[in-house]
Amino acid sequence: MRTYTDAMQAAEIELKFSVTDVRALRSAADRLGFRLVTERTFESNTLYDTADRQLRGRTQILRLRQYGARCTVTHKRLADGGDGDLRYKTRIETECQVEDCKALAEIFTQLGYGPVFRYEKFRTEYELDEGHLVLDETPIGIWAELEGPPVWIDAMLERLGIAPELRSTESYGTLFLRWKEATGSPAQNLTFQEVTACAEAAAR
Repeated sequence: MRTYTDAMQAAEIELKFSVTDVRALRSAADRLGFRLVTERTFESNTLYDTADRQLRGRTQILRLRQYGARCTVTHKRLADGGDGDLRYKTRIETECQVEDCKALAEIFTQLGYGPVFRYEKFRTEYELDEGHLVLDETPIGIWAELEGPPVWIDAMLERLGIAPELRSTESYGTLFLRWKEATGSPAQNLTFQEVTACAEAAAR
């Protein structure tokens, strides 16, 4: 069983859902036998692209992630043949742990890839059988993700009692844009400081 921070190249199959009651979700996960893998840990993510967004145009991402003391570089692309089963988000993910995020960020910059979007969260990771459950506390709400084989995801959705209207295949970037449209926030990044500062400015 791989953990969240393992190096790998594989098809990533996942589904998000909105969490309205964190205590109830944790209690349900405990009853089902989920094992805590990583305690609640701060995570900072930066997406890189060219000035004319060539990677986005090819439906790819290049990301540096600082997860506690660990730094991970990740590339994601569409699976061969497209998105696959549209009930889930499916991507081919290649990632590995690196020693120095700042050094790699400088290399990206010199190669023409600059930071285009930042997002933060506090993440807690659990596992059960062949799948993972992660709980993400973001500046715009709490979400969870189930990652694993489709049959396992479907079973966990049913056993956790996740209603269809709470489920989503959207990225945090897309969820952030929807939130901006709904709130009118001028925030450009999904970070705790920026979202809070914009909310405080609007309240004055």
